[in-house]
Amino acid sequence: METSKNFYMHVPTKIFFGVGQIEVLHKEGILGKKALIITSNGKSTKANGYLAKVEEELKKANVSYSLFDKIEANPTKNTAMQGGKYAKDNSCDFIIALGGGSVMDCSKAIATMATNSGDLWDYVFSGTGKQQPIKNTPLPIVAITTTAGTGSEVDQYGVITNEDTNEKIGFGGIDDLFPKVSIIDANLMLSVPKTFTAFQGFDALFHSVECFVSKGANLMSDMYASTSIENIGKYLSRAVNNGKDVEAREHVAFSNTISGVVMTLCSTTSEHSMEHAMSAYHSNLPHGAGLIMISKAYFTFFIKKGCCPERYIKMAQLLGMKDAKEPMDFITALCSLQKECGVDNLKMSDYGIKEDEFRKMAVNAKETMGVLFLADRYQLTENDCVEIYKESYK
Repeated sequence: METSKNFYMHVPTKIFFGVGQIEVLHKEGILGKKALIITSNGKSTKANGYLAKVEEELKKANVSYSLFDKIEANPTKNTAMQGGKYAKDNSCDFIIALGGGSVMDCSKAIATMATNSGDLWDYVFSGTGKQQPIKNTPLPIVAITTTAGTGSEVDQYGVITNEDTNEKIGFGGIDDLFPKVSIIDANLMLSVPKTFTAFQGFDALFHSVECFVSKGANLMSDMYASTSIENIGKYLSRAVNNGKDVEAREHVAFSNTISGVVMTLCSTTSEHSMEHAMSAYHSNLPHGAGLIMISKAYFTFFIKKGCCPERYIKMAQLLGMKDAKEPMDFITALCSLQKECGVDNLKMSDYGIKEDEFRKMAVNAKETMGVLFLADRYQLTENDCVEIYKESYK
């Protein structure tokens, strides 16, 4: 398969990457007079001192702030609406998103609703969204990531769940929603538990894998995707099995950040749509875990259809199987990495998913995130999705 020579690239985010980079916040991350710090509804940012470090940096810059610490693992429309109102009520003029992908995703929705009227779903372009343009410039965002999974620190999208309609949809897409500044400091990731390090790392991996095999793959996306895949293959199991391994954390964080760049150059595929449908109905399911659950059956399906075999061989090699010669070697390498990371036996049933939901989830995937199916090299039918879910079920 010949790689497209054409691409469009625009990633305006100023990126500060490396151990200790949190200390540039007071110089490079001051985008207004009062910040809204957005964190998750858990305790980790406080317990591990990350929030205190941000507060210290703001104090150095003589900048005041308010705190909005309500973001869920799968952020919801209602939370985003609350956050937008909170930013308005507290006269905040820029946002600091401190946390993982969910926090950064939701910060983009909050930044939008802080300056625009109506309902968030007015500005969503798929599913039941009303497809209205975002009229007013969102608040500027500083992204400080404490996990390595979504790449949301360098792209212009966020994924939000409408709990009223069971839609989990990508939101945004305008240049003003790129974070103005991103700080990626592996020291802020050392406390991520083993299992979630694996979930997040595989999310980053699948962003690059999907883009590598998508219709939109091009010279530039291939460069970023292949580097990301190689770094995950070499360092993820190390980061999972020894969370204090700073070198491994740095390389996984690097892989994650450039996987975010990949998604600005081309599109992920229907694997993401299918997982979004799973966690839209089961909000306790971590996104990365859902992707892991369906990955073997999903990619095996496309390999058996004869889709870009040379790319699957290349990915197996990037994951460490240097003598790979067959497309199915990718599945062998993928399953081996999942086993090394202790996530090879995840069960849908452990998260409440039942077999009689497969048809509903397949319909949801195609109706709410159907655009990602267009990136596939073989067009999945609703029945194909059901069969992939069935094959993945435990």
